[in-house]
Amino acid sequence: MQKIIILDFGSQTTQLIGRRVREMDTFCEILPYNKFPFGDPDVIGVILSGSPLSVYASDAFRPDLSGILGRYPVLGICYGAQYLSWSHGGRVEPVGTREYGRAALSVLDKDCPLFKGFEPDSQVWMSHGDSITAIPQGWRKVASTGSVQYAAFEGSFDANGNTVAADSAAGAGDGSAAGSAKAWGVQFHPEVVHTLQGKLLLENFVVGICGSRREWTSDSFIESTVAELKAQLGDDKVVLGLSGGVDSSVAAVLLNKAIGSRLTCIFVDHGLLRKNEFHDVMRDYQGLGLNVVGVDASERFYRDLAGITDPEQKRKIIGGDFIKVFDEEASKIQDVKWLAQGTIYPDRIESMNITGKVIKSHHNVGGLPKTMQLRLCEPLKWLFKDEVRAVGRRLGIPEHLIGRHPFPGPGLAVRIMDDVTPEKVRILQEADAIFINALREWKLYDSIWQAGVILLQDRSVGVMGDERTFESAVALRAVTSVDAMTADWADLPYPFLQKVSNDIINKVKGVNRVCYDISSKPPATIEWL
Repeated sequence: MQKIIILDFGSQTTQLIGRRVREMDTFCEILPYNKFPFGDPDVIGVILSGSPLSVYASDAFRPDLSGILGRYPVLGICYGAQYLSWSHGGRVEPVGTREYGRAALSVLDKDCPLFKGFEPDSQVWMSHGDSITAIPQGWRKVASTGSVQYAAFEGSFDANGNTVAADSAAGAGDGSAAGSAKAWGVQFHPEVVHTLQGKLLLENFVVGICGSRREWTSDSFIESTVAELKAQLGDDKVVLGLSGGVDSSVAAVLLNKAIGSRLTCIFVDHGLLRKNEFHDVMRDYQGLGLNVVGVDASERFYRDLAGITDPEQKRKIIGGDFIKVFDEEASKIQDVKWLAQGTIYPDRIESMNITGKVIKSHHNVGGLPKTMQLRLCEPLKWLFKDEVRAVGRRLGIPEHLIGRHPFPGPGLAVRIMDDVTPEKVRILQEADAIFINALREWKLYDSIWQAGVILLQDRSVGVMGDERTFESAVALRAVTSVDAMTADWADLPYPFLQKVSNDIINKVKGVNRVCYDISSKPPATIEWL
């Protein structure tokens, strides 16, 4: 299958580039800047990402592009553009004032295939502290802004990676010709929504220049993955830990389609799920024809969490207990050889060490005892979250499972600002159910990325009837987001908030005050702990 290779120089928006390419029904793979898959016959183009580094700094990432330029069309974004220019004799220098925000793009070459269909003064998004002040000899400037002279440029290369003069370069129409290929650099970020025609630019590159056949679809993924799973697993038995979330649910249905009853799913109730979630999800899974073992281990988790207030310690206890319970249940199944996980592509990308720092370590059923000695099966390892949902819909999974909001693995334990007790969980479950059900009733749920209720540590004074109360306060949290990298607080209607507040105070014993969190990410995070 055709693929675009995205070489990652450590940018926070590299995943966005990948998601935009996938939106064009084109497979892409994000790799560290120095791990290009030479010899892969399916590669049709290369994108160089941005970076927090400066190309002239001693610790800059400087890969050898000689085996790439001239053989594939290349698009450099921000740092990628700066590195293309700097590594071939251009100049990149720090600017006096950081260039950050919106700018109007003036396309100088209307015939440039990268900017086909662009409107005059199209809005782009700048985010850089360095600027390209000169491009290499033989290259061409194709776009500028009021403050950035080289907002976009192009260069042509022969098969050996040597620059071909602009006036003699072949293949101007599609970016390539026999024995040569072009490279483009853009100082702005086409992957972010603030660049209004950014998707068009990327489509011009991926489809128009690289020639993508747009064959990466949900149906093609399901067909090829089921065939691969049958070949990979044969007649072996597989165990999978279900969480009730989208990823593990889709992984389970895919595996069930491939191997049927040889799959056993284990759903552990740690007592920290939402109200009635264990029973509701078990019913859904059984309705999907899955072989599911439900385990109520809530007493064990409550016992081990008693008196614990530190959020990291809570996570470690919950993770450790989950592993123990899962191991105990998995050991009851004879001749199991595989452990399946709902690992998705962003999990693996964030766990890659590119800049020397891991963004986040992901372990869906991580840290399993070595005594299990199971081989790993990850059927969703190439998918982004939106692609997982699309696949789930094609598999016929109910929308209330596919469209549900993300929910923290440690459950409500990280939404309790104090130690965890059954009574505090009850209060939070009741308040959360009112909030989430109201979002659904008011047709607001699908416009929200994530929502929940936080049980605050301190109690507050209130008056109910003629009596003074001294009870808990809760905070409502609802955010909108594209990918959870950034998030804005949801501007919910005042009548809605008033109704939810009244319902929680009147119906949840132990709560006398409701607040609404209006902080965005950054500087806050989506969850409080």
